Amino acid sequence: MTPEIVRGRELSKDEFDKLPKVIFHPKAQYAYDCGNAINRYLEGLKNGKILAVKCHKCHRVLVPPRSFCEQCYVPVDHWVEVKDSGIINTFSISYVSADVTRLKEPQLPAVIDIDGASPGIGIMHMLGEVKPKEIKIGMKVKAVWKPAAERTGAITDIKYFKPA
Repeated sequence: MTPEIVRGRELSKDEFDKLPKVIFHPKAQYAYDCGNAINRYLEGLKNGKILAVKCHKCHRVLVPPRSFCEQCYVPVDHWVEVKDSGIINTFSISYVSADVTRLKEPQLPAVIDIDGASPGIGIMHMLGEVKPKEIKIGMKVKAVWKPAAERTGAITDIKYFKPA
């Protein structure tokens, strides 16, 4: 006995419109645990400080902190406070937002190598109080913090980095 071959066919608009409509309202609930390293880093930001960890093996200072050194594969738990200044490692002048909306005024994201952290280990943040044509790789910048009462323990507790 050979199986019957059944081929599909395209539905007409009328046939499609007559199909029952399924409405699905998911109630997805989740919780995000940022872990010990990032939790302490965010608490530092809430208090106006940038915290890092130092690897006891290779002596790199890591910002943002992590639980282990990705070069040495050893746990890191020696905390240090670094400065809230640094230099621009790289940057972009973007006339398109994250949701792909065209912008009249550009956003100025940059990777900032923080003073006191190892070179090449930066944090991405926005630049402010600077004209796009004035931005240069290697430019010295300083964090502009939200007022203490407005801080929530997020990277956005730093409003932006401005030229130092």
